[in-house]
Amino acid sequence: MASVAELQGGLLRPFVQKLIDGLGARSASPFALTLPDGSLYRSGSGPPAFALVFHSDAALLATMTRGHIGLLESYFDQQVDVEGDLGAAFATGLMADIDPRFNPVDRVENNLHELRHSNRSAAQAKANARAHYGLGTEFYRLWLDDPLLMYTCAYWSEGTHTLEQAQRHKIDHVCRKIRLAAGERFVDIGCGFGGFMLRAHETLGALGTGINTTPEQVQWLDAEIARRGLGGALQVREADFRELGGPYDKVVSIGVLEHAGRDQLAEVVAAHAACLKPGGLGLLHFIGHVGHYDTELFIRKHVFPGGWIPSLADTLVEMERCGLEVIDIENLRRHYALTLDAWAERFERRWPDIQALDPPRFDERFRRIWRTYLVGCAEMFRSPAGYTHLFQIVYSKGNLARDSYPMSRAHLYERAIDGGV
Repeated sequence: MASVAELQGGLLRPFVQKLIDGLGARSASPFALTLPDGSLYRSGSGPPAFALVFHSDAALLATMTRGHIGLLESYFDQQVDVEGDLGAAFATGLMADIDPRFNPVDRVENNLHELRHSNRSAAQAKANARAHYGLGTEFYRLWLDDPLLMYTCAYWSEGTHTLEQAQRHKIDHVCRKIRLAAGERFVDIGCGFGGFMLRAHETLGALGTGINTTPEQVQWLDAEIARRGLGGALQVREADFRELGGPYDKVVSIGVLEHAGRDQLAEVVAAHAACLKPGGLGLLHFIGHVGHYDTELFIRKHVFPGGWIPSLADTLVEMERCGLEVIDIENLRRHYALTLDAWAERFERRWPDIQALDPPRFDERFRRIWRTYLVGCAEMFRSPAGYTHLFQIVYSKGNLARDSYPMSRAHLYERAIDGGV
């Protein structure tokens, strides 16, 4: 049986060159690949935008047998390095035109992941959320916008220059969409660090309840509300997304449906509907697929355990079943690419400060996983070949009357309130 070294010198060479040529035909960037024996392959003309350097035969075999998951996990283990522009490397990979629905190995591992990490139980859903969101306020403060700490897609309207501006614009955009007003009671489902609640109260005088499954975030936000003396206007509860209480005048759900889990979409949408008063308005802001796809194994295994990206179509069906009228759908896919660019740049720049927080936890493997997550997702949302989008759906509980909501979208583009929290 041929050794890996023999494969590199003989049978493997035509395979690698064919792969390089195929990727190169669809890539806008020239690139290079170096195998463990020093063999060098190039695609395109001019200096390579990036180079993949394989340091071990095991990494090469993992990539050959498991595709991009094998390549990524070899990168995490420092058996592969990416030299040059990481974004260009991911953009090239996304243009490979490989349909994940037909990768049997990934499908099997994805199903095994679901058996171990399903969000079906509230206890597992909480554990899954803590695995990602429980990394500490100081970790997130180093690379999110300050002071709102919004960890969801921002809104980059024309003339927006900073992440801080874009996140304020997102909150204001949502408030205008649901016509949030002084004295109205709203629930912020999956409230994170409370940036939406704090700004909605400061700019509009609305009264908010935050729901969050992550105790670290709940404790921090509860203390922040007390520090600001806002206990009579805002509150936060540690609860599952299916335990919302109510009814509320308005419902805001920003980045929650992705955490409902593979089989819990109907249950979570029903909970959103149940907590809204008849005639009330709500907004769902979520990552959604156009078409039916398994959620990328990398993101579930290494970043968001238990997470599942629903399709837009399935979400609309569940909303219809709950008596919700869809008023408007906006696709913010391009805005998410810019948001992730900003996060990735800050994460990279502040990495020494992040690592200093907890060196054993924030090690080189953690850095490589999170670089892959932030940079790779930016390219995914930017890619012309992508099927993953970011939707905002405005809905009402029951059909609107003529005078209960504006007849045009003009109110969405009133001058934004800048400054403030």
